[in-house]
Amino acid sequence: MTDIGTGTYTILAQTAAEVMGLPLSAVSVTLGDSDHPAGPGSGGQWGAANSTSSVYAACVKLRAAVAHKLGLDPERSDFLDGEVRAGNRSYPLGAAAGGGELVVEDTLEYGDLDQTYQQSTFAAHFVEIAVDAYTGETAVRRMLAVCEAGRILNPISARSQVIGAMTMGLGAALTEELAVDTRLGFFVNHDLAGYEVPVHADVPHQEVIFLDTLDPIASPMKAKGVGELGLCGVGAAIANAFYNATGVRVRNYPITLDKYLDKLPPV
Repeated sequence: MTDIGTGTYTILAQTAAEVMGLPLSAVSVTLGDSDHPAGPGSGGQWGAANSTSSVYAACVKLRAAVAHKLGLDPERSDFLDGEVRAGNRSYPLGAAAGGGELVVEDTLEYGDLDQTYQQSTFAAHFVEIAVDAYTGETAVRRMLAVCEAGRILNPISARSQVIGAMTMGLGAALTEELAVDTRLGFFVNHDLAGYEVPVHADVPHQEVIFLDTLDPIASPMKAKGVGELGLCGVGAAIANAFYNATGVRVRNYPITLDKYLDKLPPV
C-alpha cells in the first residue's frame, strides 16, 4: 500500500485518531514497507475504503486491549482527548503502555459480498464546450461531476482527486494521442513537447458534488472508492457535447481537428 498523491496518509491518520480519541498530530502512518501486512494496493478504487476499514478494525481491537490493561470494560469505555474514560474513572491513553508497547493486528475479509451485493460507485458528468465555427478549435468551458461513493472520508482530498481525474479525462478526449512508428517500434511523441497534456489554461471551471451517503454494506467505514469515478465518463461527456455543438460524431479519441474539420457545418 502506498500513497500515490491521493491523500492516503491523511485518511489513515484521521481514522486512527478518531477511533482512538487522539489529535491527528499524535498518529504516525507508514506505508510501502514489505515488513507490513499485505494491503489492497493503490489503484482500482481499492485503497481508501479497504485500508481505512482495516485501520478501524485494528483500532477497535487496540481499544479492547487498552481497556483490559487499565482494568476497564471495553464496552463501556470512551476514548476522548487522549484519555480512556469509564464511569467516574479516567486514565491517560499512554498509561496502558506503561509496561511496554501494546501491539495488535487485525484483518478484513469480505467473503462473498461481491456476489450478493452490487459494489459499484456512481457518477454523472456534465460538460459545456465551445467549438469555433471558423477554425474548428474546441474549448471546454465548464465541467461538473456528481458522485456517489458512500461516506466521503476527506472532502478536500476527495475533491482534488476527482478534479484531477476530470482533467485527465479532458486530455484523453481532446489532446493526448500516442504516435507509434510501427515499422521501428518507436514512440514518436515520447515527451511533453509532443504528447500534449492539459495545462492550467486548458482546464475550465470545475465543480464536484458528492452525494455523501453512507453504504452500510460496502465496508465498516461505510465508504467506497473515488479514484476512477472522476475519470470514467468524462471523455464520453465531452464527445457528446461536441456532437451537440456541431452535429459531428467523432468516435475515436482524441477529438482532434483532422478528424472533424471537413465535416463541420458551413459558415
